[in-house]
Amino acid sequence: MLSVGNSTFSNPILPGFHPDPSCIFVPQWDDTFFCASSSFNAFPGIPIHASKDLKNWKLIGHALNRREQLPELMETNKSTSGIWAPAIRYHEGTFYLVTTLVNDDRLANDASRWDNVIFKAKNPYHPASWSKAIHFEFEGYDTSPFWDVDGKAYVTGSHAFHVLANLDTGEVGQWITLWNGTGGPAPEGPHLYHKDGYYYLLIAEGGTGILHMVTMARSRSMNGPYEPAPSNPLLTNANTTNYFQTVGHADIFQDATGNWWGVALSTRSGPDWKYFPMGRETVMTPITWEEGQFPIFSPVNGEMGGWSFPPRNVDIDGTGPFITEGDDINFEPGSSLPAHFTHWRFPISESYTISPPGHPNVLRLGPSKLNLTALNGNYVGPAGQTFVGRRQQDTLFTYSVNLDFSPGAAEEEAGVSVFLTQNHHLDLGVVMLPANRSTAPFPGTNNTVPSDPTELIPQFRFRAESFLPVPSPAILPVPSAWVGKPLRLEIKASNMTHYALSAGPAGALSEMQTVMTVSNDLVSWGFTGTILGVYCTSNGREGTTPAYFSKWKYVPQGQFKN
Repeated sequence: MLSVGNSTFSNPILPGFHPDPSCIFVPQWDDTFFCASSSFNAFPGIPIHASKDLKNWKLIGHALNRREQLPELMETNKSTSGIWAPAIRYHEGTFYLVTTLVNDDRLANDASRWDNVIFKAKNPYHPASWSKAIHFEFEGYDTSPFWDVDGKAYVTGSHAFHVLANLDTGEVGQWITLWNGTGGPAPEGPHLYHKDGYYYLLIAEGGTGILHMVTMARSRSMNGPYEPAPSNPLLTNANTTNYFQTVGHADIFQDATGNWWGVALSTRSGPDWKYFPMGRETVMTPITWEEGQFPIFSPVNGEMGGWSFPPRNVDIDGTGPFITEGDDINFEPGSSLPAHFTHWRFPISESYTISPPGHPNVLRLGPSKLNLTALNGNYVGPAGQTFVGRRQQDTLFTYSVNLDFSPGAAEEEAGVSVFLTQNHHLDLGVVMLPANRSTAPFPGTNNTVPSDPTELIPQFRFRAESFLPVPSPAILPVPSAWVGKPLRLEIKASNMTHYALSAGPAGALSEMQTVMTVSNDLVSWGFTGTILGVYCTSNGREGTTPAYFSKWKYVPQGQFKN
């Protein structure tokens, strides 16, 4: 029976782009809980969050934090590629993180599609502690480590394959199939647990859409045969009207008092599954697991009751923020990019400079030749994209930044973006274009139109990329009184379905005007979640003009939970 003390909490525990969670409790590290989640093509990759009370979660770093660890991330093609489903475990003083680097443009039966790797660390708070990738062979994904009672290490992978493994060298034995699930498509995300003389195999089925579910089987022998739980699926919100949908890909862990908890991914979309720009997030649920029985998961909702929580404790190392914090960043001289800032694949480091000479308290971006769509909407290549952002982690928010940018050549551009993938993004930028490209005057201003319609002038431009039909670009001249002065760009979500992208002079925010209001269904797709950030590009040309960003703010303004 669940306790009734300090036992209420809200989902998601890790809002925003934090799918495929794997969590552990490590008493040897001051009774700390650690959770890892997928990062796909984002870098730094594989965020690690820590908590001591299961309510206050802090980003302590990333397992994939240096190009040398896994240079192959630069080579992945297709927006659904990259790091899938890390599984984090702790064994005899070492943290192990087993995951798959996916090249999703290759055929499923192409062995090169799946690059399964192991990262190890003695201290998860120190980035340099995480090892280079140790590669091992498996034609599949969602790999997870397990140590038997005799200390031997094994790895389980998608479609519940299982193998004896050396986690120090990557040497593996002969893969065998343990269990094919209950018949749902894509049996994946397997985790093994040993309890009460049984081996319990937890998997996800049904694909990662609205039919997603969690199922389990058990056996007295690790190699089977496995008996499915009579009450499968043990966890799902399929065929319900719940706001939390796609619940699946779970992991199980205990707290210091022996109570069981589960984490899973979910999207806040309702059964229509249309508006979910934050993508797949991490939710938590209490579990009752009696001796000799299958576990019983509580259904996932926005407001939950569970076991009594540990006392509040926010004394956690690491340089990242707590998950509920906003941003008020001034790029002070001598500082670094904040730990939660995110690129798409590896950045070109010289394109990002904090407080360069003569420009204190700014972030200077050097332009990339490629824009945010880049090559065919999938690949970046060695030249990279100049973009950095932070995850959208709130249903309602305001994100804004000052831009000081004086483009001198055609198509030089800098601005802000709601970025999901290279195939899905919403951009508001300042770009140098001929005057006759304007689609309308900037609202609320008396703008002077050049006599020569081909004259290049700075203009605001909204444009979007998506698999869905997108609005036509809006191109509005920067009012002449604002040219050469810092501007304020803003992205605001004031409801659950739309963004408003606005611009105005940095010194007179009362003059801000909305350039475009756009549905977030254009960025509600796939495996990831939206990143709010800044970019600088020459749009395929040889432009060199940098952009200077300052007074970066992200203000959380509300979560929808039902």
